[in-house]
Amino acid sequence: MSTVVSMLRGINVGGQKRLHMETLREIYKNLGFSNIRTYVQSGNVVFESTEQEETKLTKRIETSIKQACGFPVEVFIRQAPELKQILAGNPFLNDRNEDPSKLHVTFLYQSPPETAWSKLIPPGDTIDEFAPGEQAIYLFCPNGYGKTKLSNSFFERKLGMPVTTRNWNTVNALAELAIDR
Repeated sequence: MSTVVSMLRGINVGGQKRLHMETLREIYKNLGFSNIRTYVQSGNVVFESTEQEETKLTKRIETSIKQACGFPVEVFIRQAPELKQILAGNPFLNDRNEDPSKLHVTFLYQSPPETAWSKLIPPGDTIDEFAPGEQAIYLFCPNGYGKTKLSNSFFERKLGMPVTTRNWNTVNALAELAIDR
């Protein structure tokens, strides 16, 4: 049994794709997962599963949510050790000691081809910065994520895949929930 973190993209944002966390926990329970905990209302779930294959987990959860709720949702799976690596590898903290409230992590749906990274040229008029990580992109947004041009849409267009972003506090909280099991 391993501890898994799943992050759903685009639910409960701007009145779109409404999904109550109680309903989400019930979906996960019906899939046979245990020790299910949600964190905030944006679709963060920490749970235990005997299934080790992330692709299979992702597809099972996505299919169940679509069947139960009637809309598709991309699900991003990370194991507890992967979140720990993400926390340890943030260059904006390790190399520069930036304010954690200005930091975010954009999670990638899958590993992009090496050539994709060359397409990630930030708009010339932004002070925001990013650094690639392992299936994640670290963001430093001094004026806040709400004003950045390095949004999910930017990365999705450039990489050709879904992404989802969480603030640094949320990533820490999810890792703590996953690691403290």
